[in-house]
Amino acid sequence: MAILPPGLTGQQFEEALKRFRAIVGADWVFTSEDDLATYRDSYSPFWDEPEERLAAAAVAPDSTEQVQALVRVANDLKVPIYPISTGKNLGYGGAAPNLSGSVIVDLKRMNRVIEVDSTRCFALVEPGVSYFDLYSHLKDKGLDLWIDCPEPGWGSVIGNALDRGVGYTSQNYRDHFGAHCGMEVVLANGELMRTGMGALPGAATWQDYKYGFGPYVDGLFSQGNFGIVTKMGIHLMPRPQAMSAGVIEAKNYADIIPLLEVLNRLEMSGLCDGMPQITSPVTGTLGAKPDLEITRVLGMQGGPTPDELARIAGDRPFWNVRVLSYGPPVIAKAKWEHAKEEFRKKLPECRFIEEVTYDIPLTPEQEEALEPYRLDLDRKVNFGIPNLGIFAMGARSPAFPAPSDGHLWFSAVIPRSGEGVMKAQNVFCKAIAEMGVYVGFNAPVPLGYTPHTFIMIFPIFISKTNAEMSRKGLMLLKHLIMIAAENGWGEYRAAPALQDFILDRYSFNDHAYRRFCEQLKDAVDPNGILAAGRYGIWPKHIRDERK
Repeated sequence: MAILPPGLTGQQFEEALKRFRAIVGADWVFTSEDDLATYRDSYSPFWDEPEERLAAAAVAPDSTEQVQALVRVANDLKVPIYPISTGKNLGYGGAAPNLSGSVIVDLKRMNRVIEVDSTRCFALVEPGVSYFDLYSHLKDKGLDLWIDCPEPGWGSVIGNALDRGVGYTSQNYRDHFGAHCGMEVVLANGELMRTGMGALPGAATWQDYKYGFGPYVDGLFSQGNFGIVTKMGIHLMPRPQAMSAGVIEAKNYADIIPLLEVLNRLEMSGLCDGMPQITSPVTGTLGAKPDLEITRVLGMQGGPTPDELARIAGDRPFWNVRVLSYGPPVIAKAKWEHAKEEFRKKLPECRFIEEVTYDIPLTPEQEEALEPYRLDLDRKVNFGIPNLGIFAMGARSPAFPAPSDGHLWFSAVIPRSGEGVMKAQNVFCKAIAEMGVYVGFNAPVPLGYTPHTFIMIFPIFISKTNAEMSRKGLMLLKHLIMIAAENGWGEYRAAPALQDFILDRYSFNDHAYRRFCEQLKDAVDPNGILAAGRYGIWPKHIRDERK
């Protein structure tokens, strides 16, 4: 399965590998089939197909200086390189490059927590630092700080932020790119740049004030291919003294409208500051046995009728909304009591269940008893504790005796209103029912990671042994992307298999956004060596053939 970088002969590639070995040592340049298998996308919809994206080699530097040296060699010899942090971005492409034949620059050895300031509440880390690593560092040092983590704790703090990942605690921290502050970046020509206040030599506030002076350029390195981030600051959450939470239970499908009117005001006022978790006992939870009848009803032309809704709901409430508040015990409890009052005003018949207050720090027994994945109030991520429980979603179970081999995420951003949720469910359920492809929810639910929008995210399952299953799943994803765009909803994140297709939808003024990014790419990376094709931005020398 050995492949060469595009445009290079075997002799030229051997020269590149020789120079890479001189920089990082022979043990840290990987070319064997077994080694390169670890850089495949484990969830690729093209497994063993010609379209699968594969690396030609991988190299693992140990320092910023080594990264700079590797980039200079890549420029000299026109070798395409693709940087990864820990390579655990499963569902969004994993460690595989956009361009087959690229050399992976694996930053896993750069795993140092450089600084943590418990007074100013920040950490400065390298890209190989995982959420497990940073969590353990804070615990070992006895610091009263929390991380905000996504579901899989083995991912990189930097990598997740750069892909605009999200988490579960206070809204000030769960937008991970929004919580970053200051970067060190190796540019595509091998030069080193620091952003924000870091551009000032000896800066005293590099991890405190992200904007610095002049244009704010950090965004170019999120979902971009303009440089390799080798250090980044991240703001940390002071450990709260308590969490108060509960569940609001609402009977009717249309109750989502007043529910979200109240929830939005609470969140945007800072009175509900943990991620709100919206689920439906009627439509089921992630990983539950599929019920295409529910999907069909919610996707009915013109929307579901009251009779059909009553039939599928039976005695079950249609919505559960989990509300979390952090702070000193008296304040956290007061926030929850105030939330109850506000929900009662709009929905007098709603019920409040599972009310609980946790004093923090938790006891070891309480921490051990936390739920690793299920959408409960006592989830580990609600307390800033990384874990791998999310992978239970695809595990063998009574509902799925033959589980899939992975999934691709569909991640559309929709308006944060009840009407927006109902419309999106109708549009997506109609498409899913017509295609007859099982997805991770019977009907997708809105996820409140960000305070001003919902992300309607759900997995499409794929198989390494059933190419037809993967093909149909990919067809459904592309269909969902198109109908989402027709309704004004774009995706916030995607796997390489879909990035070009999605960027084609962002077509305002004859694709002015893409053309601007391409102009930047040509200026800062004229040889087109760095992460070619990432998020649909291709270098000039192969741009036309990709369209």
